[in-house]
Amino acid sequence: MDFILATIGMILLSPLFLIILVVLWFKNNGKFFFYQERPGKNEAIFKIIKFKTMNDRKDANGQLLPPKERLTKTGMFLRKYSLDEIPQLINVIKGDMSLIGPRPLHVRYLPLYNDFQKQRHDVKPGITGWAQINGRNSISWEEKFNLDVWYVRNISSKLDLKIIFATIFKVFKKDGIYSPENDIVPDFTGTLKTENSFIDYD
Repeated sequence: MDFILATIGMILLSPLFLIILVVLWFKNNGKFFFYQERPGKNEAIFKIIKFKTMNDRKDANGQLLPPKERLTKTGMFLRKYSLDEIPQLINVIKGDMSLIGPRPLHVRYLPLYNDFQKQRHDVKPGITGWAQINGRNSISWEEKFNLDVWYVRNISSKLDLKIIFATIFKVFKKDGIYSPENDIVPDFTGTLKTENSFIDYD
């Protein structure tokens, strides 16, 4: 189902996909994709594909400037409407990701998860998920992981449909999807708890 829906999505969104490619070609000096290694199901590493929303400006020492200083106006627009996520349909078609699931985070976070949080890798990561429609970057890391694990333990077609429709609604309403204040979040540095307090979100 993921493969079929992602393929249909790529076909329907191909005109928009091409327009964004052309715009980014001029805005980002010919660089329109962002690739980064992320952990997938069972912590298998794959390369996520997104539209490039930040430039490669560096300081006097040759180090990349902070993310907030490299986020372009075009990138802000793409993030505002979640258009930077469109290339991840390719990841879904390849089988690295699902349409719905916990968001794939940085590889460097893997040693920091406790046993409870590691359960988020029991399923394929998704383009959108339960945490994304329940606060996204406006909630704490612990809350995100609690939402992710709840999804893993309650996964169903009915729940996936609920997440899809809620995601579409939030993108059009721009509710919790983007703001300059919460779009770039601090790194996860671990949690002292060995087990999170579990919440029923029904």
